[in-house]
Amino acid sequence: MKTKEEIKKSVRQAYSKVAIHGGYTKATLATSSCCGSSQTETDNKNMSCGCGGKEVDANQMSTFLGYSKEDLKNAPEGSNLGLGCGNPKAIASIKNGETIVDLGSGGGFDSFLAARETGSKGLVIGVDMTPEMVARARENKTKTKVENVDFRLGEIEHLPVEDNLADLIISNCVINLSPEKSQVYKDAFRVLKPGGRLAISDIVALKELPEIIKQDLSMVSACIGGAATIEDTKLMLKKAGFIDISITPKEFSQELIEEWLPGSQVGEYVVSAYIEAKKPI
Repeated sequence: MKTKEEIKKSVRQAYSKVAIHGGYTKATLATSSCCGSSQTETDNKNMSCGCGGKEVDANQMSTFLGYSKEDLKNAPEGSNLGLGCGNPKAIASIKNGETIVDLGSGGGFDSFLAARETGSKGLVIGVDMTPEMVARARENKTKTKVENVDFRLGEIEHLPVEDNLADLIISNCVINLSPEKSQVYKDAFRVLKPGGRLAISDIVALKELPEIIKQDLSMVSACIGGAATIEDTKLMLKKAGFIDISITPKEFSQELIEEWLPGSQVGEYVVSAYIEAKKPI
């Protein structure tokens, strides 16, 4: 049985490589035979390199997930690493002037898009536990001179954010990576204002995962091995205090997940879903 610290260490190492080299597919994270450390950042720039020689452009992947061409144009180069499993902005209903916290903000892609929607009177706080990701996001901020976004190093289980600050929490394919999902939702509840809302895209399990998948750290890093079931996710949210909980699986996502790991049949077990909930007033 892998410990919580072993899981966090493995995930941190995997995504530090992503931050340095530019963008991997989930297949790359689950195997060592695709984009290895010998590849240069130029090779990987804005490109997710899949197994079997298949290359997937990160922008094409994001378009498939529901982002518009305008979204891709407005996000700074180097922020989109092609690692999402949906588009949380599509369900967030962001309002001008809102304070937003992005859990596992990576290179800052969703944070920058949210910053445009909340405007100069709003604020987006991106939190990531990988120093290389935070450095990449901050570099992107410097290049674009966006003032209403702040990237902080920290764990999503213990957010470096004060109580009752956020109107909205977003996240894209990150909470499944945490070995302490209940604590993630509890801390998200803490930082939300009364009446605040949660709008995330994540991988959830349709049925209990086999132990061989759950104990494979590379499968955890690939957003598969750590997926909680839909029922368990609802229960964790309810115990954290959330109401109006909604989990909507995306039909297209099983095909996408099969492309992450060709031949693995993981699409039988997991699916991408939109997860929404509110903190009571």
